[in-house]
Amino acid sequence: QVQLVESGGGLVQAGGSLRLSCAASGRTFSSYRMGWFRQTPGKEREFVASISWSSGNTHYADSVKGRFTISRDKVKNTMALRMNSLKPEDTAVYYCAARPPDSPNYNDWGQGTQVTVSS
Repeated sequence: QVQLVESGGGLVQAGGSLRLSCAASGRTFSSYRMGWFRQTPGKEREFVASISWSSGNTHYADSVKGRFTISRDKVKNTMALRMNSLKPEDTAVYYCAARPPDSPNYNDWGQGTQVTVSS
C-alpha cells in the first residue's frame, strides 16, 4: 500500500520561500510519476507540478513556472517542492500524489499540508 506523507507547510510572508517534502513508501516508484497539487476552500484541486521518478522529467503549471521547483531523491524515497517568490494566491493545502505507469490518474494521495502566504 502506497503511503505519502507531506511536511514543511507553514505561514510565510509574500516574497518568501518554503520547501515542502513528501515521504513515499509502500512500493517501488521507479515507473511512477509523482505530483504536487493544491486546493483552496470552494475550489477544485489544481495541478502544481509533476516529475518522472525514473527520468526526472518535470512539468509545471503556468502559475508557478519559474518560481517553484520539483525534485525527487531516489535513495531517500522523497519528493520536494521548493517554492520561491510566494504570493498570497499560493495559499492552499498542498498534496503530494502518485500516478502508476498504467493509469492516467493519480491514485494515491497524502493528507496535505497547509501553506499560508500573508500579504
